[in-house]
Amino acid sequence: MSGGIVSRRRKNKKRKVAGSEGAAEPVAGEVRDPRPEVTIYTDGGCIVNPGRGGYGVVLVSGRHRKELSAGFRRTTNNRMEIMAAIAGLEALRRPCRVTVYSDSQYLVNAVELGWARRWRARGWMRNRNEKALNPDLWERLLRACEPHDVKFRWLRGHAGHRENERCDELARAAANAPDLAVDEAYEAAHGHRFPCRRRSAPPY
Repeated sequence: MSGGIVSRRRKNKKRKVAGSEGAAEPVAGEVRDPRPEVTIYTDGGCIVNPGRGGYGVVLVSGRHRKELSAGFRRTTNNRMEIMAAIAGLEALRRPCRVTVYSDSQYLVNAVELGWARRWRARGWMRNRNEKALNPDLWERLLRACEPHDVKFRWLRGHAGHRENERCDELARAAANAPDLAVDEAYEAAHGHRFPCRRRSAPPY
Protein backbone atom coordinates (compact mmCIF):
# COMPACT_ATOMS: atom_id res chain seq x y z
CA MET A 1 0.00 0.00 0.00
CA SER A 2 1.42 3.40 -0.97
CA GLY A 3 2.04 6.09 1.60
CA GLY A 4 3.55 3.89 4.28
CA ILE A 5 0.38 3.57 6.32
CA VAL A 6 -1.41 0.34 7.02
CA SER A 7 -4.87 1.46 7.99
CA ARG A 8 -8.20 -0.10 8.76
CA ARG A 9 -11.57 1.48 8.19
CA ARG A 10 -13.47 1.64 11.47
CA LYS A 11 -16.83 2.88 10.23
CA ASN A 12 -18.52 3.06 6.87
CA LYS A 13 -22.19 3.86 7.16
CA LYS A 14 -25.12 4.13 4.77
CA ARG A 15 -25.02 4.42 1.01
CA LYS A 16 -22.21 5.19 -1.37
CA VAL A 17 -21.51 8.83 -2.13
CA ALA A 18 -21.04 8.91 -5.87
CA GLY A 19 -24.62 9.97 -6.66
CA SER A 20 -25.60 12.90 -8.83
CA GLU A 21 -28.24 14.37 -6.53
CA GLY A 22 -27.76 17.95 -5.43
CA ALA A 23 -26.16 19.23 -8.66
CA ALA A 24 -27.29 22.71 -9.66
CA GLU A 25 -29.58 23.14 -12.65
CA PRO A 26 -27.68 24.45 -15.69
CA VAL A 27 -28.25 27.99 -16.94
CA ALA A 28 -29.61 28.28 -20.51
CA GLY A 29 -26.75 27.83 -22.97
CA GLU A 30 -24.45 26.34 -20.33
CA VAL A 31 -23.00 22.84 -20.65
CA ARG A 32 -23.92 20.90 -17.54
CA ASP A 33 -21.00 19.25 -15.75
CA PRO A 34 -22.04 15.60 -15.36
CA ARG A 35 -19.71 14.94 -12.45
CA PRO A 36 -21.39 14.49 -9.04
CA GLU A 37 -20.95 17.19 -6.42
CA VAL A 38 -19.54 15.86 -3.15
CA THR A 39 -18.80 17.65 0.12
CA ILE A 40 -16.23 16.07 2.41
CA TYR A 41 -15.86 17.12 6.03
CA THR A 42 -12.69 15.99 7.79
CA ASP A 43 -10.98 16.10 11.16
CA GLY A 44 -8.03 14.35 12.74
CA GLY A 45 -5.86 14.53 15.80
CA CYS A 46 -4.12 12.79 18.67
CA ILE A 47 -5.01 12.30 22.31
CA VAL A 48 -1.41 13.32 23.05
CA ASN A 49 0.69 14.66 20.17
CA PRO A 50 2.47 12.49 19.10
CA GLY A 51 0.56 9.46 20.33
CA ARG A 52 -2.69 7.60 19.80
CA GLY A 53 -4.57 9.31 17.01
CA GLY A 54 -7.50 9.04 14.70
CA TYR A 55 -9.41 10.68 11.90
CA GLY A 56 -13.07 11.13 11.07
CA VAL A 57 -14.69 11.84 7.70
CA VAL A 58 -18.24 12.64 6.59
CA LEU A 59 -19.05 12.56 2.87
CA VAL A 60 -22.29 14.11 1.58
CA SER A 61 -23.73 14.05 -1.93
CA GLY A 62 -27.39 14.90 -2.32
CA ARG A 63 -29.35 12.42 -0.19
CA HIS A 64 -26.32 10.17 0.30
CA ARG A 65 -24.13 10.31 3.39
CA LYS A 66 -21.15 8.19 4.45
CA GLU A 67 -18.88 8.15 7.51
CA LEU A 68 -15.30 6.87 7.74
CA SER A 69 -12.84 6.70 10.62
CA ALA A 70 -9.68 4.91 11.68
CA GLY A 71 -7.26 5.01 14.59
CA PHE A 72 -3.48 4.60 14.87
CA ARG A 73 -1.38 3.70 17.87
CA ARG A 74 1.31 6.36 17.34
CA THR A 75 1.07 9.28 14.94
CA THR A 76 0.68 13.08 14.90
CA ASN A 77 -2.11 15.66 14.66
CA ASN A 78 -1.01 16.81 11.23
CA ARG A 79 -0.74 13.29 9.83
CA MET A 80 -4.28 12.54 10.95
CA GLU A 81 -5.58 15.76 9.36
CA ILE A 82 -3.97 14.80 6.04
CA MET A 83 -5.08 11.18 6.35
CA ALA A 84 -8.70 12.25 6.84
CA ALA A 85 -8.66 14.10 3.51
CA ILE A 86 -6.98 11.13 1.81
CA ALA A 87 -9.59 8.70 3.14
CA GLY A 88 -12.43 10.90 1.94
CA LEU A 89 -11.04 11.36 -1.56
CA GLU A 90 -10.04 7.71 -1.95
CA ALA A 91 -13.60 6.70 -1.08
CA LEU A 92 -14.90 8.29 -4.30
CA ARG A 93 -15.49 5.75 -7.05
CA ARG A 94 -15.54 8.12 -10.02
CA PRO A 95 -14.45 11.69 -10.87
CA CYS A 96 -16.36 14.27 -8.87
CA ARG A 97 -16.51 17.96 -8.08
CA VAL A 98 -15.37 18.00 -4.48
CA THR A 99 -15.20 20.52 -1.67
CA VAL A 100 -13.13 19.38 1.30
CA TYR A 101 -13.72 21.19 4.60
CA SER A 102 -11.07 21.01 7.31
CA ASP A 103 -10.26 22.98 10.45
CA SER A 104 -6.54 22.51 9.69
CA GLN A 105 -5.00 25.57 8.04
CA TYR A 106 -1.86 23.47 7.51
CA LEU A 107 -3.81 21.09 5.29
CA VAL A 108 -5.90 23.69 3.47
CA ASN A 109 -3.02 26.07 2.73
CA ALA A 110 -0.67 23.29 1.63
CA VAL A 111 -3.11 22.37 -1.14
CA GLU A 112 -4.80 25.66 -2.02
CA LEU A 113 -1.61 27.75 -1.96
CA GLY A 114 0.38 25.11 -3.83
CA TRP A 115 2.85 24.40 -1.06
CA ALA A 116 2.61 20.60 -1.36
CA ARG A 117 3.14 20.66 -5.13
CA ARG A 118 6.18 22.91 -4.74
CA TRP A 119 7.61 20.61 -2.06
CA ARG A 120 7.17 17.67 -4.41
CA ALA A 121 8.81 19.54 -7.31
CA ARG A 122 11.80 20.24 -5.04
CA GLY A 123 12.17 16.59 -4.03
CA TRP A 124 10.17 17.12 -0.83
CA MET A 125 12.25 20.02 0.38
CA ARG A 126 10.63 23.16 1.77
CA ASN A 127 13.78 25.08 0.95
CA ARG A 128 17.46 24.31 0.37
CA ASN A 129 18.02 23.15 3.94
CA GLU A 130 14.67 22.04 5.33
CA LYS A 131 12.84 18.84 4.45
CA ALA A 132 9.06 18.85 4.09
CA LEU A 133 7.33 16.80 6.77
CA ASN A 134 4.96 13.95 5.93
CA PRO A 135 5.98 13.55 2.27
CA ASP A 136 4.42 10.08 2.10
CA LEU A 137 0.99 11.49 2.90
CA TRP A 138 1.31 14.61 0.75
CA GLU A 139 2.22 12.42 -2.23
CA ARG A 140 -0.76 10.21 -1.59
CA LEU A 141 -3.08 13.19 -1.16
CA LEU A 142 -1.97 14.84 -4.40
CA ARG A 143 -2.57 11.58 -6.25
CA ALA A 144 -6.01 11.26 -4.65
CA CYS A 145 -6.91 14.76 -5.91
CA GLU A 146 -5.94 14.10 -9.52
CA PRO A 147 -9.16 12.47 -10.82
CA HIS A 148 -11.34 15.19 -9.32
CA ASP A 149 -11.98 18.92 -9.33
CA VAL A 150 -11.10 19.56 -5.68
CA LYS A 151 -11.31 22.68 -3.54
CA PHE A 152 -10.11 22.80 0.06
CA ARG A 153 -11.86 25.19 2.44
CA TRP A 154 -11.02 26.08 6.03
CA LEU A 155 -13.74 25.64 8.64
CA ARG A 156 -13.31 26.88 12.20
CA GLY A 157 -13.16 23.91 14.55
CA HIS A 158 -15.40 23.48 17.58
CA ALA A 159 -17.68 26.26 16.36
CA GLY A 160 -20.88 24.23 16.38
CA HIS A 161 -20.87 23.05 12.75
CA ARG A 162 -22.76 19.76 12.83
CA GLU A 163 -20.63 17.76 10.40
CA ASN A 164 -17.35 19.12 11.75
CA GLU A 165 -18.40 18.15 15.25
CA ARG A 166 -19.35 14.70 14.00
CA CYS A 167 -15.90 14.28 12.42
CA ASP A 168 -14.34 15.21 15.75
CA GLU A 169 -16.46 12.57 17.49
CA LEU A 170 -15.44 9.93 14.96
CA ALA A 171 -11.76 10.82 15.26
CA ARG A 172 -11.81 10.68 19.06
CA ALA A 173 -13.66 7.37 19.12
CA ALA A 174 -11.20 5.89 16.61
CA ALA A 175 -8.18 7.07 18.63
CA ASN A 176 -9.61 5.48 21.77
CA ALA A 177 -10.49 2.18 20.14
CA PRO A 178 -8.58 -1.02 20.99
CA ASP A 179 -6.21 -2.76 18.58
CA LEU A 180 -5.13 0.37 16.71
CA ALA A 181 -3.48 0.27 13.29
CA VAL A 182 0.17 1.13 12.67
CA ASP A 183 1.30 4.34 10.99
CA GLU A 184 4.33 2.60 9.58
CA ALA A 185 6.00 5.60 7.95
CA TYR A 186 5.87 7.61 11.16
CA GLU A 187 7.00 4.80 13.44
CA ALA A 188 9.81 3.74 11.11
CA ALA A 189 11.07 7.33 10.85
CA HIS A 190 11.16 7.59 14.64
CA GLY A 191 12.86 4.30 15.31
CA HIS A 192 9.87 2.42 16.67
CA ARG A 193 9.83 -1.31 16.01
CA PHE A 194 6.45 -2.75 15.20
CA PRO A 195 5.32 -6.39 14.76
CA CYS A 196 5.90 -8.09 11.43
CA ARG A 197 2.19 -8.78 11.07
CA ARG A 198 0.59 -6.14 8.82
CA ARG A 199 -3.00 -5.06 8.52
CA SER A 200 -4.36 -5.08 5.01
CA ALA A 201 -5.18 -1.89 3.11
CA PRO A 202 -8.77 -0.62 3.39
CA PRO A 203 -10.99 -1.52 0.41
CA TYR A 204 -12.68 1.91 0.25
